[in-house]
Amino acid sequence: MIARFFPFLTWFSLVGRASLKADLLAGFTGAVIVLPQAVAFAAIAGLPPEYGLYTAMVTPVVAALFGSSHHLISGPTTAISIVVFSAVSQYAEPGSGLYIQLALTLTFLAGFFQLAFGLARLGTLVNFVSHTVVTGFTAGAAILIVTSQLKHVLGLTLPRGESFLDTWVAMAEHLSTANGFVAAIAAVTIGAAVVCRRFVPRAPNLLVGMVAGSIACAVMGGPDHGVALLGEIPSQLPPLSFPELTIPAVRTLAPDAFAIALLGLIEAVSISRSVAAKSRQRIDGNQEFIGQGLSNLVGSFFSSYAGSGSFTRSGINYAAGAKTPLSAIFAAVALMALVLLIAPLTAWLPLASMGGVILIVAWNLIDFRHIRFILRVSPSESAILLVTFLSTLFLELEFAIYIGVFLSLILFLSRSSTPDIVVMAPDPATRTRQLTDIAKRPLHECPHMKIIRIDRSIYFGSVSSIQNRIEEMVEKEGLTNMLIVSEGINYIDLAGAEMLVDLSDTLKARGGGLYFCNLKTTVFQFIAHVGFIDRIGEDHIFDHKREAIAAFVAKRDEACRSQCTCRIFRECDKDGGDEP
Repeated sequence: MIARFFPFLTWFSLVGRASLKADLLAGFTGAVIVLPQAVAFAAIAGLPPEYGLYTAMVTPVVAALFGSSHHLISGPTTAISIVVFSAVSQYAEPGSGLYIQLALTLTFLAGFFQLAFGLARLGTLVNFVSHTVVTGFTAGAAILIVTSQLKHVLGLTLPRGESFLDTWVAMAEHLSTANGFVAAIAAVTIGAAVVCRRFVPRAPNLLVGMVAGSIACAVMGGPDHGVALLGEIPSQLPPLSFPELTIPAVRTLAPDAFAIALLGLIEAVSISRSVAAKSRQRIDGNQEFIGQGLSNLVGSFFSSYAGSGSFTRSGINYAAGAKTPLSAIFAAVALMALVLLIAPLTAWLPLASMGGVILIVAWNLIDFRHIRFILRVSPSESAILLVTFLSTLFLELEFAIYIGVFLSLILFLSRSSTPDIVVMAPDPATRTRQLTDIAKRPLHECPHMKIIRIDRSIYFGSVSSIQNRIEEMVEKEGLTNMLIVSEGINYIDLAGAEMLVDLSDTLKARGGGLYFCNLKTTVFQFIAHVGFIDRIGEDHIFDHKREAIAAFVAKRDEACRSQCTCRIFRECDKDGGDEP
């Protein structure tokens, strides 16, 4: 219980001189990396640049203290930023006081939903959401980000609030008015960042690109040629703020907050598990929910907008040698120091350079290799990917998330509702006459006993499929006895139990019966509790297949004993062994 409410106590014992040194180095590296990213993400979210920095200072600390991952770095992210912009820009002008107030309220509500999920122990819910949904959504979000930033890198003046297609049409119409100086500065920024990443991969390439763009702007006399500058960022730590928690505001923003909460949790848990696979750490999904929820709740009172786990910064944190979550705290503290020192220099940063950096961030969002893999190997996952991607481009972003999640759940339910039913027979080529799938090896079946194995659970969603296929076997082949090898059945609910009882009654009416073997302990306990065993008959349930087959052979009538020439079971012979 103490670890649940104060999870940092579980890793505090790992802190030592060696870990402190490693965490300090990783923290400073993370601060340098997040500085340009935070400014860019705030621009994507429609907020003043300092709010991205505030988010990178506050949310990582709270998430590190109350999450479960040793390497996850939380803060502003691209996907969350673009959903924030999509949600709040409907009600206020981006960058205005009302816009900031609503963004903080949205953050509070998202944190509330996330914390509620964690306290309700719903951390396993993200397991039912295909990673393909996140891949498709982030690819679509990347295209939207590029669309929103092209006007800054080309120096175009376009109307606000246009749809995806309308924006591209407007850009095509105004392309002749593009500012060559703006485009040149953006090109210098992108080129410097790409070259830096190619030849000095450990250097903060985005920061190098920003500096190169600023120098190019100064050399060319950018402001004299219509190049807009970012302006000076306030040189201060995150100030106190108060979300607007009135009933109208909550009612308006709650649906968008729920979508942000869901997306943030999927991002954070997926990233933490990905890094944990390398560090061999166990991740508690529920605790991650709590950590992310608290980070957004607390952040909304310290001028921070909604954040989540960052794959880039978390990967760099692990690669830099971080040992404990103290690295995230050191990164936040180092960022505070950097902001206090260099904030005045942002007055010389051109918006074209910011736009170039954001284009690089958007490009890195698209997982081309994973997309190609999905399109090549899985038609169903490809459908989810394309629908989510196109919904992100042409529909409201929160609706696109819901569509992707809904489709992934439909796919999961479709797969689980049609379990495999494998027909089996003894293989005389093996010493113990092992039961083998007759689809893989042509074998003789017993004409009086059908042996099947059901893979996956028997529950209300799969009952109809299982019942239809088994009844088809019974009618088509005139079956009287059936043995279900149950080692692949993890769960049976009441609907499944009733279906099996009906099948047993049908076979008994034909003069035979339904047999079970290899039932798992939890399944056996449940069917015993609901009276299933009494209705089927305790003499029809066995621990091992050889016992079930021996019982069936012993119950055969005289005609079957004397006339059957198949005799595929050892028990059929008077001198047979005890193995099928």
